Amino acid sequence: MNNDIKRISRLTAIITQLQTKRLLTATQLAKKFQVSVRTIYRDIKVLEQAGVPILTEEGKGYLLMEGYTVPPVMFTEGEANALITAEQLILKSSDSSFRNEYMKAIEKIRAVLRYSIKEKVELLSGRIAVSPAISGLPQSSSLTLIQHALTSFRVLLITYSSLQHEKTERQIEPFALYYSLEESWLLIAFCRLRKDFRMFRLDRIGKIELLDLSFEPHKLTLPEYLDRKKKNFITPDT
Repeated sequence: MNNDIKRISRLTAIITQLQTKRLLTATQLAKKFQVSVRTIYRDIKVLEQAGVPILTEEGKGYLLMEGYTVPPVMFTEGEANALITAEQLILKSSDSSFRNEYMKAIEKIRAVLRYSIKEKVELLSGRIAVSPAISGLPQSSSLTLIQHALTSFRVLLITYSSLQHEKTERQIEPFALYYSLEESWLLIAFCRLRKDFRMFRLDRIGKIELLDLSFEPHKLTLPEYLDRKKKNFITPDT
């Protein structure tokens, strides 16, 4: 009986993993759930027989058919508590667009919680406070738009104010986001004006527009950029 419960739990978790990531190999799934690759093969077969539309890309891995969705995931008490704790921190975020999107997401999460967990979550929510020292960070409202541009490889047109209050118009290719306690959110992007990577403080970005212009993904990785920044003392584009 215990083995059956473990297997049902694993089968549900496999579907969740496939829904979260586009493509997964049997080896990755075996490592994730600490079982053999042969066990994963059997699990996939069981799911297929149950009507779950799992597609196999030869030599690459498994993926769910486009458009297939599963019922809302049921959160454990620990998972729900972690999300509610994170909510209190995000409410102190310096970017209003990020706060708004998270609050809409957390409302959907609250809606699928079991009643017994909902009561505990509400209790915990009222017993968490974040130090006022975190407030007073530079404010911005463009993080959500920047995230979209970054993941869809779209060029942004921005007006940027330097430390000396000089404004310039730039076309930039979003590369990564960096959070600094001193400066809050910074955008790492390839600046077509400077012809190099720069860091832009979000609170200094004035006008921002998503252009109907795509760019090729940069081969540079974030760890490589940060290592280069450390060696060359690259500072925000002031």
